[in-house]
Amino acid sequence: MYKILFADRLSANIYRMVIDAPRVAKNCQPGQFIIAKIDEVGERIPLTICDYDREKGTVTIVFQPVGNSTKEFAKLTTGDSFEDFVGPLGLASDLIDLPIEELKKRRMVFIAGGVGTAPVYPQVKWLHEHGVDADVIIGARTKDLVILEEEFKEVCNLYVTTDDGSYGRSGNVTKCLQDLINEGHDYTNCIAIGPMIMMKFVCKLTKELNIPTIVSMNPIMVDGTGMCGACRLQVGDEIKFACVDGPEFDGHLVDFDQAMQRMRLYKTEEGREILRVQEGDTHHGGCGQCGGDE
Repeated sequence: MYKILFADRLSANIYRMVIDAPRVAKNCQPGQFIIAKIDEVGERIPLTICDYDREKGTVTIVFQPVGNSTKEFAKLTTGDSFEDFVGPLGLASDLIDLPIEELKKRRMVFIAGGVGTAPVYPQVKWLHEHGVDADVIIGARTKDLVILEEEFKEVCNLYVTTDDGSYGRSGNVTKCLQDLINEGHDYTNCIAIGPMIMMKFVCKLTKELNIPTIVSMNPIMVDGTGMCGACRLQVGDEIKFACVDGPEFDGHLVDFDQAMQRMRLYKTEEGREILRVQEGDTHHGGCGQCGGDE
């Protein structure tokens, strides 16, 4: 059992929990995710890691209730436990493998939207701990939906923008990015994490601006092991799976339209069968390690 040491609500429908999971905390890196299960018969839910503390042995998760399982998660409170809390899974951010002096030469902007704000935080925090500055744009529909603002202020140059102009700058994240560039900011790299439609239009803009962009395809993950085929996507001329090959990819190579169409189809049994027939042997990616599908 994995005890919930702290639980709170960041906004009307976004929850945060700090979990006692020493082995996960010891090994996780920015960009990775975990799979949580509430009880023996519960659904496996992949969730990105928002923060971790190796000394305390804790991992922080942030989630938005959507299906029945995450709605059950939201009922848990401090002192309750998860039956399973498995990780770290997925590949860590490429940033941690680069020389620090190389990172210091980059002018990086992170763009976060909705629950995608959570997995941006550990990357920016890691950079800050290694003396690397970064700009972060957090986008939300209204002021009440902005999360982790104070945490970000401690580790980056933060810009908050709201669609309705109720807080910070007015407009969506792409407008904010363009405004910052017009104001003299010059970025060499972009990392965008958030709703699919947001990442699509961020990539459309950064491609026009010739800014290399990494995106996280966590939103399309279901099983988290490559077996279900939900997170299959086209990246350039290759078929990839977000859970075993990612979750981060070159955003300028991701076919967002195809990925969003697959998400809609995958929601029904009929749609899943259509995808299985259409995609044949490339429908799922196995565990990604043992070569069992070859």
